[in-house]
Amino acid sequence: MTSTTARLALVGDRSPNVGSHTRIPLLLDALAARDRLVLDAYWIPSEEAGDEDAVSGFDAVWVVPGSPYRSEAGVLAAIHTARVAGIPFLGTCGGFQHALLEYARDVCGLTRVAHAENDPDADDPLIEPLACSLVGHEGVVAIEPGSLAQSVIGSERTVERYFCAYGPSRHLDTLRAHGLRFSGYDEDGHVRIVELPGHPFFLASLFQPELSGDGSRPHPIVRALARAAVEHAARATGQPV
Repeated sequence: MTSTTARLALVGDRSPNVGSHTRIPLLLDALAARDRLVLDAYWIPSEEAGDEDAVSGFDAVWVVPGSPYRSEAGVLAAIHTARVAGIPFLGTCGGFQHALLEYARDVCGLTRVAHAENDPDADDPLIEPLACSLVGHEGVVAIEPGSLAQSVIGSERTVERYFCAYGPSRHLDTLRAHGLRFSGYDEDGHVRIVELPGHPFFLASLFQPELSGDGSRPHPIVRALARAAVEHAARATGQPV
């Protein structure tokens, strides 16, 4: 395994009160110790993520939970950069929701879609309150065979932890028709994982893989992001991948 160090942008408003934020440093240590996947992580507040080139020099972008973000525009700008520049991307919980929002607006032309948590009076909410809040819940996720998610997780069924109350409900056919792949669903058929075929690594989940276990064994999704980041860094410096 290569020892190349990769630069990771953690986009979100860091808080000691958000469980995933306190867990991520443990995961980074475990990735380095267990897998020799060394990530030099920088936290980028949502207000700063919209600055020109805020994340363009990184080897991976992870939009972390903690919505509503202080700057929706900043988060969307970071996702846009990762998507169009081919930077490995992971979005979890709020990152998943905003990845769909960015794609709907910038690729599908659905410029009026909104996140109901940020704009409760929106005429066209893409992300709406879930019928049953998933805050603190676990649930089964069925994963499509042949998908990136399936190759990463190594199974067509997994049980994952959530901490959210909002999810996608509209325009899913339009998102799919414009290239997104919905590759994971809960037992009621609701979308829980999305990916972008043709991108080096673009994966987002409504569940929070960073909360899996006790932090000593990073979830396969987190490990896959780290591996994609290290490979990106190696290519950028001309080192063997």
